[in-house]
Amino acid sequence: MLDLLAVNARLSVARTLAEKFSPMKFMQRSLMGLFLLSLTVGLLALAAGSIRNALQERWAKATTSRPARERVFSVNVITAKSLTANPKIKTYGEVLSRRTLDLRAPVAGTIVELSPNFVDGGRVAKAELLMRLDPADAQSALDLSKSELNEAKAEQNQAATALVLAGDELRAARSQTALRKMALDRQNNLIARGVGTEAAAETAALAQASADQIVLGKRQAQATAKARLSRAKTALARREIRLAEAERRLANTKIYAEFQGVLSNVTAVTGGLVSPNEKIARLIDPTALEVSFRLSNSAFSRLIAANGGQAKGLVTVRLDAFGADIVVKGRIERVGAEVGQGQTGRLIFARLPSNDAQGLRPGDFVTVEVAEPPMTNVAILPAVAVDAAGKVLALGKNDRLEELQVQVLRKQGDTVILRGDGLLGREIVQTRSPFLGAGIRVKPVRASSSSLSKTSLQGVELIELTPERRARLVAFVERNNNIPDDRKQVLIARLKEAKVPANIVKRIEKRMGS
Repeated sequence: MLDLLAVNARLSVARTLAEKFSPMKFMQRSLMGLFLLSLTVGLLALAAGSIRNALQERWAKATTSRPARERVFSVNVITAKSLTANPKIKTYGEVLSRRTLDLRAPVAGTIVELSPNFVDGGRVAKAELLMRLDPADAQSALDLSKSELNEAKAEQNQAATALVLAGDELRAARSQTALRKMALDRQNNLIARGVGTEAAAETAALAQASADQIVLGKRQAQATAKARLSRAKTALARREIRLAEAERRLANTKIYAEFQGVLSNVTAVTGGLVSPNEKIARLIDPTALEVSFRLSNSAFSRLIAANGGQAKGLVTVRLDAFGADIVVKGRIERVGAEVGQGQTGRLIFARLPSNDAQGLRPGDFVTVEVAEPPMTNVAILPAVAVDAAGKVLALGKNDRLEELQVQVLRKQGDTVILRGDGLLGREIVQTRSPFLGAGIRVKPVRASSSSLSKTSLQGVELIELTPERRARLVAFVERNNNIPDDRKQVLIARLKEAKVPANIVKRIEKRMGS
């Protein structure tokens, strides 16, 4: 029994030791120990880093900081000098003709003759025959009216002769009546003396009554003759009116030019049929030109205020012609009578001299510059030097900026004409930026202000062209029908020079689309 218990105890101990020292349990415990070791090392590293950051923050607080340096900007400045400015109002307008005539067919008919100049752009002289219609019908009507007139004249002559004869017959009848009355008076006298008879007196009375009846008939015949003559005269007048109308119809078969000019919108052709009042062309006088343009209410108010309440002054009309611009001087002549529906401002008309405006044509869209009175004691600065509030930055003591309030009088392209207290003689920043303001110290870069006050054109840049490029530009100008012939020749001659202005080349290539 004891032996059995001892054996069981040994077996239990052996089983326990086998379980305790098995390979799987050993691996699990090894991995657990390795994990705990890694976790311990990580926590130690985190603690060391926290201590290091705390020390660096403490060391940084203990360090003495140096003051930051003031930032200085470099700016371009210009001196605002007292100048006399000549402002101009720039707008756009259209060239019109003061003498324009619509040519219309007065009568219907077939066109049998046209002038060689009766084409679009054809120049015609005053009283030149432009078109002739078939005159056959009109000529027949005229001949018929002449024959009717001759017939009416013959009838009038007959009526006049009949009236004369009626007058003679009336006078003869009245003479006979006078004789009959004398005979009656004689019979009555004889009866009064007792030597006459009642029968003779009665016969004389009947004869006188018959003579009076004849006079009455002759008077009626004379009145009829007068009425016939009046009708003949009326018929003659009617025939004369018809003759004049027939002559006018025949004359209307020919259309003449009322003044010297150029034809446009020509629609008539030889052999074509035209109806009464049909428009066949338009005659324009190219020597009587004017330009119409519109000014704003403020600009118009300044214009009339400077001219004593009247709209007058000089204008400069400029037509873009690929660099060879056509420039014409004109004078304001009148103002439109009404504003017009949907329009604003005032419509102005300026007359152009015929000698200088030969390169312009009605319908040209041009640039118009209206000269204003000179403005004295003002400054001219770049437009970018003034902000939206009407302030500029001026250079003050120690090169620090100050703001000045100014009054913008005019805007002229990229420059402005202004006036302000304390402005003249000060150095002004040419270009404002968001980094600049009052109190900021700057480094001024000074430039001459004469470039802003010059009114003359700057030097034109000249470039050399390759043969292919030159030929392409010349061909485009020759094909362009919108350029007048005289300006076209000038432009081609300019393109054939050794060096060509760059602005001309740029404009032509822009029109070409290259």
